[in-house]
Amino acid sequence: MVQTSTAARRYAEAIFELGEESGGLQQWKDDLDVLANVAGDGGALGVLENIRTPMEDRVALLDRALEGMSPLARNLAKMLVQRGRFSLVPQIARVFEEMLDERNNVVRADVTTAVPLSEDEQRAVVERLRALTGASDVRVQPRVDPAIIGGLVVRVGDRLIDGSVRSRLIQLRRRLAGVAP
Repeated sequence: MVQTSTAARRYAEAIFELGEESGGLQQWKDDLDVLANVAGDGGALGVLENIRTPMEDRVALLDRALEGMSPLARNLAKMLVQRGRFSLVPQIARVFEEMLDERNNVVRADVTTAVPLSEDEQRAVVERLRALTGASDVRVQPRVDPAIIGGLVVRVGDRLIDGSVRSRLIQLRRRLAGVAP
């Protein structure tokens, strides 16, 4: 699990509140995705957070790069650059998306299988997770790990559902080891 700074959480909460008030949550999500891509570019981030580059130049570069973006999002980006916190943008975007998912009753699940799931199997997993979580929508992030041998491992938030063959074999080994000959 990725650590989130308190500052990133506060920014995300403030942005979320602004988005709710203006009815622009989706616009903020889109803008934050763009900003996160900029912050994820090592070259761009290096320039935007380089204290040797004059602040006016950094802000001008940001203005040019974000020309089509909403004024509030551009102001956020400028403020983060001026405060030396532009590197927080990916965390802010992630927390914002989590808050948006919660508001919309969307659950994200990491599903690990030994082999790739077919579309039908993925649909079945989504339906089962909907029933388990009560969510209106479940978004699955499939992963393949042959080490689990078979079955699947599902992580939804802090909850882990391990239905893998590997874990069953480990449990069986422990039970057998506990039995005296």
